[in-house]
Amino acid sequence: MVCFRLAPVPGSGLLLLCLVLGAVSSYALELNLMDSENATCLYAKWQMNFTIRYETTDKHNKTVAISDLGATTYNGSSCGDDQNGPKIAVQFGSGFFWIVNFTEETSSYSIDSISFSYNTNDNTTFPDAKEKGLFTVSDRVAFSVPLNDIFRCNSLSTLGKNDVVQHYWDVRVQAFVQNGTVSTKEFLCDKDKTLTTAVPIVPTTVPSPTTTPPKKEKPEVGSYSVVNGNGTCLLATMGLQLNITQDKVASVININPNTTNFTGSCHPQTALLRLSSSSIKYLDFVFAVKNENRFYLKEVNVSMYLVNGSVFSIANNNLSYWDAPLGSSYMCNKEQTVSVSGAFQINTFDLRVQPFNVMEGKYSTAQDCSADDDNFLVPIAVGAALAGVLILVLLAYFIGLKRHHAGYEQF
Repeated sequence: MVCFRLAPVPGSGLLLLCLVLGAVSSYALELNLMDSENATCLYAKWQMNFTIRYETTDKHNKTVAISDLGATTYNGSSCGDDQNGPKIAVQFGSGFFWIVNFTEETSSYSIDSISFSYNTNDNTTFPDAKEKGLFTVSDRVAFSVPLNDIFRCNSLSTLGKNDVVQHYWDVRVQAFVQNGTVSTKEFLCDKDKTLTTAVPIVPTTVPSPTTTPPKKEKPEVGSYSVVNGNGTCLLATMGLQLNITQDKVASVININPNTTNFTGSCHPQTALLRLSSSSIKYLDFVFAVKNENRFYLKEVNVSMYLVNGSVFSIANNNLSYWDAPLGSSYMCNKEQTVSVSGAFQINTFDLRVQPFNVMEGKYSTAQDCSADDDNFLVPIAVGAALAGVLILVLLAYFIGLKRHHAGYEQF
């Protein structure tokens, strides 16, 4: 944990900020706001990312994902006063602003509104935006929490408005901390209540047969990308079909790219593409570099809500799929299966990925999976030919040997 003690903020005394860096797939923040008496007045810990759709100069729609917030400041965050309620204000990147306002009631407080602003004059993030300027979306939340409770929501929450989608998860917040002590009594969001109170499935003594997954039509192909400070750093185009087996019940789910959000991050040795939706908390594809000259799919992590209200989660960081040279893309138009575990497989259709060295937002030359098939067939063909020659040699030998013995029998 890295802590920063800043200059006094008007109306709130000293401000103590602690920033916790999470895993590569997310950006975790922890804020401990202190009043003039050096007592905690507001506490919050959360993870968030954003996707923004905008129109380009050539009249196409493009979507960028903001997950690596980079250098972050918190000017304007306050404990509140007699006229104004507490506020969390976060500034990051080039012209991004995120503000949450709270209001107090008799025995509760409300997460009143959340606003997010972005500046399309940032040519790094929005190099081809048709409209330049500062844009703001604001959502009324009006969610009430008992005054002495801390609000908790581990589940994914989504706000969508005017081409901006905001994602939040692993949230803890108490806007009116009593006596400087953060409460241990939690007030759960509805999704977490569902997961907490779900009736456990009690196995019967007679095992039931595993059901055969229903036939599914081919999924729609979606296009996904990740943007960092240098522009687009990851490209992916694919149709995705999830095969899940839980409690001996098999199901097949096609991912609809029109209702799927995407984000991620890029680093010199690893790259992440994260997909999420109303039913998928996260579906992570983690790529890695090997031998300094090739990339491959190393890891898949998934956590999603099933129709029975339970949560299905699987992780495997020891995969080896979609291998291709750095500086190129990997392509496979035929159906492929990524076997994450015995209970979870992903079928891909019309796949093309490039997680490293993307130039000008375009795919590089592709290595086709059919080349792998050809490479596999070559040794088989050579082996078959050698086996055929060996059989012919043996036949000739035995025929010659038989004739030789026949010549002796004539004397």
